[in-house]
Order: sequence, then C-alpha cells, then structure tokens
Amino acid sequence: MKRGVPFLIIVGVLIAALLAAWYLRRSPVDTRREAPPTPAVSKGPTGPVQLGANPPQALGNTEAPVMLEEFGDFECSPCGLLHPVLKTMKAEFGARLVILFREYPMTSLHPHAMAAARAAEAAGMQGRFWEMHDLLYENQKIWHESSNVEPVFEQYAAKVGLSMEQFKRDMNSEGVDQRILLDGQRGRWVGVTGTPTIFLNGREVPLEALTPDKLRALINAQH
Repeated sequence: MKRGVPFLIIVGVLIAALLAAWYLRRSPVDTRREAPPTPAVSKGPTGPVQLGANPPQALGNTEAPVMLEEFGDFECSPCGLLHPVLKTMKAEFGARLVILFREYPMTSLHPHAMAAARAAEAAGMQGRFWEMHDLLYENQKIWHESSNVEPVFEQYAAKVGLSMEQFKRDMNSEGVDQRILLDGQRGRWVGVTGTPTIFLNGREVPLEALTPDKLRALINAQH
C-alpha cells in the first residue's frame, strides 16, 4: 500500500494538469458565449442617413413646428381614403403644419403605381405637384381601372396647365426616376413596409390613429 502512494500522487498530478490545460483552452470560448447578446433591431434606421428626394414635395413651410411626412402610393386605396383627412388637417392648422409627400409605389401590388408616381413628379418639375397629387387621389378609382393610364394622366396634366411636351419628357426622365428612388431609399431606411405610413415630427403614427379626431389630437400635442 505504501509503495502505491507515490504512484497515485503522480497520477493525480497528471490528471489535474490535464484538466487545467483543458480548462485554459476552453475558457475564452465560454467567456464569449456567456457575454450578453447584442439586441436585435427589427425596424429602424441603419447605415447612413437617407434624406430622400431633395427638395421634398412639401405642402407648407418646411420650418413649420409640426411636420407630417407621408410615404404614399397613388394607387393604394387606404392612401386615397387618408387624402381628405390630411387636407382637412392642413386647412385647420395652416402655417403650423407642413405635409411632406414621399413616393413609395408598391409596384408588386399596384400595376399603375409607378406611372402615377412619375406623373406626379413630372408635374412637380413644373411646380404643379400638389395639383396632380390631388387629381390622382380624387380620381383614383377611374385610372386604377384603366388598361392604359398614360392618356388619363396627360388629361390631368392639361387640366392643371402643364406644358405637355415637357410633361411627357419628364415622365420618363432620369431626374424623376431619381426622386422616386431616393424617396424609396428613405422609406426603407425608416422602416416603411406598406402605405400609407405617416410620421409626425419623426415618430410613426399608428394606422388606427389616422382618423381626423385622433390625428388632430396628436398634432395639438406637439410643442
């Protein structure tokens, strides 16, 4: 028994050394695993700030204390329903409120959305964006059901007093396409996934709050 004691001690030391070496190799990996995970961001700005088309299509003074920024699709039915609500808000709050419109055509859902966005931006090239904006929403059902929207949009362009030659040229211009692209990039940057999406002084307004009474209350709460 006494002769076996040194042997057992040696074996014990070897086992302890092997365990220590195994622990030292494993501990850096374990430390990383035990570190708290980085919170996942499912929605919100990432990467460089995307400002959108500049200057934006603004109804009112961009220095107004209250700003509503709408990401809209002219062929979107809920956007059409929201249109008179926003017009009412602008009429009520006047110079206190500015409304920005950002092009966000949902082309996978609406076959004429891109053409309508181009028509509005082409009108904007002649300073008539909001006149075309209103006609597109107020007559949405008519052109939505049309198989060929270009003649319809040309009629609207004539109605608001545009140069037809320039309108047709701008409809397919790089400048108009670039404005739509930049607005789309901004929309994705702020987390837009559908239309209409409204931001009030930088905060998204829930869809259920896009009624005259609730939106009015939210605007009145701004300082």
